[in-house]
Amino acid sequence: MAKIRGVNIGNWLVLEKWMKPALFEGLKAEDETAFCEELGDKTLERLKPHRDSYITFEDFKWIAEAGLNSVRIPIPHWIFGDVRPYYGCIEYLDLAMEWAKEAGIKVLIDLHTAPGCQNGFDNGGILGVCEWHTKEEYVSRTVQVIGSIAERYKGHSALWGIQLLNEPRWDVPMDILRDYYIRGYEACRRHVDENVAIVIHDGFRLNQWKDFMRGPEYRNVILDTHFYQCFTEEDKNRDMPGHLHLASVVRAEQIREMADYFPIIVGEWSLGLDPTYTMKDMNEVQRDAASRAYAGAQLLAYETAEGWFFWSYKLQNDGMPTWDYRKCVENGWFRK
Repeated sequence: MAKIRGVNIGNWLVLEKWMKPALFEGLKAEDETAFCEELGDKTLERLKPHRDSYITFEDFKWIAEAGLNSVRIPIPHWIFGDVRPYYGCIEYLDLAMEWAKEAGIKVLIDLHTAPGCQNGFDNGGILGVCEWHTKEEYVSRTVQVIGSIAERYKGHSALWGIQLLNEPRWDVPMDILRDYYIRGYEACRRHVDENVAIVIHDGFRLNQWKDFMRGPEYRNVILDTHFYQCFTEEDKNRDMPGHLHLASVVRAEQIREMADYFPIIVGEWSLGLDPTYTMKDMNEVQRDAASRAYAGAQLLAYETAEGWFFWSYKLQNDGMPTWDYRKCVENGWFRK
């Protein structure tokens, strides 16, 4: 398997307000559910222009020319347009698969939202709600959606893998999550062969999967973990040398520990750090050097995995360049 080096196509088919605040201008909505509910029949008047322009074939060309070989595309469970108040977007994923094929890059299709929401984050579609695991009908519906995706793109030369669910929260019961992963794996394998990776997220419990899917009937299963260093109080109070050590040494050790059990990918990471502590006393030159060092430290660690996807390819929020791969390249933090 070639080393995966890619970016996430965030905020295209699953909205995240912080990534394009202008899209939510004048609304109270903080997530895509409220966005659709608040706009009602006028949702597409605002949503369609965004989907049509936010990502185009030119973006896929840029990604390939930047030396990357893959994209991870978050999709919603309402992608087929059969769940209200949402509006489907399968035609855009169809386009993306063809763009990837033409650009010569691979695609990991990532189910980013689930019925009832699996994490309570805005990226799960419903902020503050985490009920996916509480109803069998929600889980069964998720299996159905992931199987339909596998059936639709079976045999497509750009398809590298299918991710069964993004970031199920740390308190989703492990027995329910493991059962879903097995059912999702079986639903996908009815349509795609072992050349297509089936990706499972660690549910923020990286080292708790050592006894899972060990049998020979499970082929090309990859464990996804997400490494951010800006959300917990401990990370917010960590100085720059501490961040570099955590990124380059501790993360590499975590990857090596689990690599005996699964191929590992780092499906999300960024250069985002808390600006109120870690970088608050730095001048512009120091901030630039810190971002370059933090990028290098993470790449040093994540190259020990089977691959990585930076979050995200682009933003339309000028105040957050450390989350925007294109701006990171423009600023010299990554080489093209």
